[in-house]
Amino acid sequence: MTGQGGSRRAGGLPDFDTVDDILREAARNIVLPQFRNLASGDVRTKSSPNDFVTVADEQCEIFLRDALTGALPGSSTIGEEAAAADPTVLERLDRPGDVWIIDPIDGTYNYAHDNPRFATIVALVRDGVVVRGYIHLPVRGETYAAGLGQGAHGDTGALALPAPAAFGAMTGSLYVGKSRAPAMFERIKALRDRGRLGPRRFARCAAWEYIAMLTGRAHYAIFTRLLPWDHAAGILMIAEAGGCYGFVDGAPRTGPWRPVDRDVPFLLAPDAASWRQIRDTLTER
Repeated sequence: MTGQGGSRRAGGLPDFDTVDDILREAARNIVLPQFRNLASGDVRTKSSPNDFVTVADEQCEIFLRDALTGALPGSSTIGEEAAAADPTVLERLDRPGDVWIIDPIDGTYNYAHDNPRFATIVALVRDGVVVRGYIHLPVRGETYAAGLGQGAHGDTGALALPAPAAFGAMTGSLYVGKSRAPAMFERIKALRDRGRLGPRRFARCAAWEYIAMLTGRAHYAIFTRLLPWDHAAGILMIAEAGGCYGFVDGAPRTGPWRPVDRDVPFLLAPDAASWRQIRDTLTER
């Protein structure tokens, strides 16, 4: 990757190009050959009618598990599909050591419906803190990455967030469901009906929303479920690109992220002032 090469084991970790090569191999050999070529028996649902898993998810997760632990001896993994089968694997995040978090295909709904808005996400947690994050877009052949204290980069160089703006001029990725955040859901509806809500995005893929912020196409994002495979890498990237994040019942943060999921909306924005502006508007403070 441009701007984040270095020695193979810089800082005791595989370098960025090593992980990038692994992600591209998974895309080339597993994800892309099966995109738009899945048979009916290759797709099934998990927790709900819209929660899909495909044979490509399972095959890609196994490949990444083996390749990433091979690149970092002594590390372990938490994969989305492994956690679906055995939620106790999440306990590894609370233990010392290196843990790779793997989302083999983020946006599986899109993947299973022939929509190219999907990604592979990998994060590395060391002693409970996210220290590396990677998002690969297989169809575009693009990789985005960040290291704790090392900034965020894409294939063309360093990434930066868009400049803040007035609330009504900002584009937001709003993943706010009525069941998980009813008060904010109704507030967003009211703002939209009064013409006070700016442009909105909904790609059905968390990775695409993070990349939209990192490439200047969105100003903020709100999520009400922080499953680690969906968000650990993206939160690190936003922080390393100069942005901030936090649950709306607290304050904006810029420091290291320890994966946690709470039933409180989580907001990411370009800076603390815009974070507070968005939070106050959407919570009627």
